[in-house]
Amino acid sequence: MAGGAVSQGNIVVVLFRKRTSLLITSTLVGLIGLPSVGVLGIANWARAEKADTNAPSQTTPDIKPSELKPAYPASAPPPRVDPLPDERDIQERVVETDYRVNNLLGDFAGNLWVGSWRGLSRIDPKTGKILARVSLPNVAIGALAQDKVGRLWVGTYEGLKRVEPRTNEITAQNLFLPSKRVLSLLTDKRGYLWVGTDNGLALVSPDQGLIMTTVKNLPGVSGNTLTLDADGQLWVGTLDGVVRINTASALIIKRINDLPGTSVQALAISPEGLIWAGMPNNLLVINPKTGVVLRSVARLRGKNVTAVRFAKDGSVWVGTHNGLLRLNPNTGAVLDEVAGLPSSRVLSLVPDVANKLWIGTSEGLAWLMPKMDKATPHLAFSRAVK
Repeated sequence: MAGGAVSQGNIVVVLFRKRTSLLITSTLVGLIGLPSVGVLGIANWARAEKADTNAPSQTTPDIKPSELKPAYPASAPPPRVDPLPDERDIQERVVETDYRVNNLLGDFAGNLWVGSWRGLSRIDPKTGKILARVSLPNVAIGALAQDKVGRLWVGTYEGLKRVEPRTNEITAQNLFLPSKRVLSLLTDKRGYLWVGTDNGLALVSPDQGLIMTTVKNLPGVSGNTLTLDADGQLWVGTLDGVVRINTASALIIKRINDLPGTSVQALAISPEGLIWAGMPNNLLVINPKTGVVLRSVARLRGKNVTAVRFAKDGSVWVGTHNGLLRLNPNTGAVLDEVAGLPSSRVLSLVPDVANKLWIGTSEGLAWLMPKMDKATPHLAFSRAVK
């Protein structure tokens, strides 16, 4: 027993409790050895501390002082950031309005339909007054067309919609095209609707809105632009030239490729039956029978041609990413350069609607009348009026 004493059970118990208490206390102060050794260690450590007063105090030997007290480099406070966080949050929620007018269509009743990235609108071209706005599930409009009975077809980047002009309501839709992204629309002489997408061409029944057929393996893949010739056959501008399609059989009957610039993004047929093809870097005049390029319009070389339209007076209007020109169709000479546009980037053209040329640009809508010095922006479709 502890201390070597032999006595009664009660005394033994008392001595046992004292050893246990001392052992526990020794363990708590970090001493693992016998109690006597632990007490001696504490005494020796205390004497050593008094003897060496210059030694640093080290209550926690395993932790560096730098870890106990954080230190920061001396530097000036950061500059104030404008706008403040609450103002910045408001600015981030503001969505920039897109004023581009991609498509224009003059209908049978003399109205002008404006397809912009703010939606679809119908205006009176004589006064410019907005007559109606059509609510669409997707405002990214890629193309407009009207069928034989006056219904409006709207190609968006999420499919095809049919709109009844009398009620301005969507009455049919087709989402099962070769691609939902519609780039061009055209009604042929029989009354059927051709739909150009970025993944091929489809023929749609305007009454049911159902696909009748698709053009298999369209050369150039994308139906960028469509036009009809005097025989009622369809010409398609693609990423790899021009293709002629029989509208009755949907079969390819001619292909013109290897054109300078390759991709065709605007098409028009002249009164003489020649093809005018707008390219990203050129404007070409092509003989449709031989496929031979008759002329590259000198003034348009290196220009991104986005729209080509013939007016009733025989002149040809050409829209580019750097302005609007009127050309002599026989020589290609520039007759006029139009000033006053909301933007020099022209996206769409419609001549001879209420005796005006209507111009869609990347910054809004404008119109031009004969003998006017410059175009006039339509304030309801420009950035000036929100």
